[in-house]
Amino acid sequence: MRLEGRRSSGNVDDRRGSGKTVAAGGGLAIALIAGIFTYLQTGSVGSALSSGWQAYQSQPKVESSSNYKPTAADQEKFEFAGKVLAGTEDVWTEIFKNSNMTYKAPKMVVFRGAVNSGCGNATSSSGPFYCSADQAVYIDLDFFDQLENQYGAKGDFAKAYVIAHEVGHHVQYLLGTLQKVSQQQAKMSQVESNKLNVRLELQADFYAGVWAHHDNAKYNSMEAGDIEEGLNAASKIGDDYLQQQAYGRTQPESFNHGTSAQRSRWLKRGYETGDPGKTGNSIFELPAESL
Repeated sequence: MRLEGRRSSGNVDDRRGSGKTVAAGGGLAIALIAGIFTYLQTGSVGSALSSGWQAYQSQPKVESSSNYKPTAADQEKFEFAGKVLAGTEDVWTEIFKNSNMTYKAPKMVVFRGAVNSGCGNATSSSGPFYCSADQAVYIDLDFFDQLENQYGAKGDFAKAYVIAHEVGHHVQYLLGTLQKVSQQQAKMSQVESNKLNVRLELQADFYAGVWAHHDNAKYNSMEAGDIEEGLNAASKIGDDYLQQQAYGRTQPESFNHGTSAQRSRWLKRGYETGDPGKTGNSIFELPAESL
C-alpha cells in the first residue's frame, strides 16, 4: 500500500509499556483476528461473538514491561497502523455523511502482551478485537509478524485488512447491528446463532473491502497485488480452512465466520463495489450467508 505522506490518526492509545502481566489459558480456541466482545445494555460483559483466526493450541504466558523500548521495526508497524486507522476515519466519515449520519471514530489501543479493556482483561493470544463497551479496537502489533510467519498472509494490505475488519465491527456497532444480533442470538440455538454470526463477520469483511475501495479512490493507496494479499488473508481465516488445518476435518454446523470462499468473496465484493448497501436489499443490511 502507498501510505507515504499520509496523516496518522490521533485516536491511537499507545499502551505498549503499561507493564501488565497476564497468564494465558492453555488449550483454548484463541481468537486471532476478529474477536468481538459485546457489552449488553445491562452493563454485563457478553461472550465473544466471533473468534477469527483460531490457534487450536496452548498459548504461553505473555508479559509486557514498563521498560519497553520500541525497536525501529516496532515503530514502523505502529506508524502503519495509525495511518490505516486514519484512512478508515476519512472514508467512513464521508460514507456516513452521505447517508445523513455522523461517524464517531473508534479508538485503537496498541498494547504488548496484555491489556485491560472495557470488555475485560485480554492477552496477545486473544488477537486483535473490537470492544463495544469502550468503542475501541485492540491490537498487539506483533500479530502482524504472526500473520505472515504462521499463516502465510503476507503484504501490507493483509495487515490493513485486519484493522479495517475490526473497524467494520465498530461501524456495525454505530448502526446498531451488533446490538440487534446479540439480542437475536440470545433466543436462538447455538447452530442458528453461529449462522447469524457468519453473516455478521461477512459484513465486516465486506466493509473492509468498501474501505479499501474508497481509500484507493481518495489516495491512490492500492498497489498491484494488494487485493490479492487481502484475499489470501481472508482465505486463511475461513472456518473450513482453520478446522481442516487443526483437526483434519470440518464441522459445518460449528462455522461462525464463514468459509474461506465466502470471506474472500465478500471482501472482494466490497472492494469492487465500494457500496455499503450492496450486502442486501437495503443499506447496511447483513449479507445472505449463501452468497
